[in-house]
Amino acid sequence: QVHVVESGGGLVQAGGSLTLSCAASGRTVSHYVISWFRQAPGKEREFVAAVRGIRAYGFASSNYADSVKGRFNISRDSAGNMVYLHMSSLKPEDTALYYCATGTPVPYSDARKYVYWGQGTQVTVSS
Repeated sequence: QVHVVESGGGLVQAGGSLTLSCAASGRTVSHYVISWFRQAPGKEREFVAAVRGIRAYGFASSNYADSVKGRFNISRDSAGNMVYLHMSSLKPEDTALYYCATGTPVPYSDARKYVYWGQGTQVTVSS
């Protein structure tokens, strides 16, 4: 059984920074991709960033949506169970409910391919 819990959301001014945390538990979760998605009111859930399983590839490579490249950084701890999303230079359009998801998705950017999801953490960026 895999469980995913997000934390770290909040209210921040435009230009500010915030770090989200994702705790994933389960026997094989260190092998899995762990990704962040977000969903704003009235919009579809969209891919934000992904980090690969450490043991599967020997390192945790990462990928980002174009909208967050250069502003967001995803990282994973050495045990493979904690993932962080450090967000900087935040914009009002980054406001959304941010979800952490894990599994063996192909492609990693497709939310429909993920089996395990957290409940989400709200990020609000004020102008």
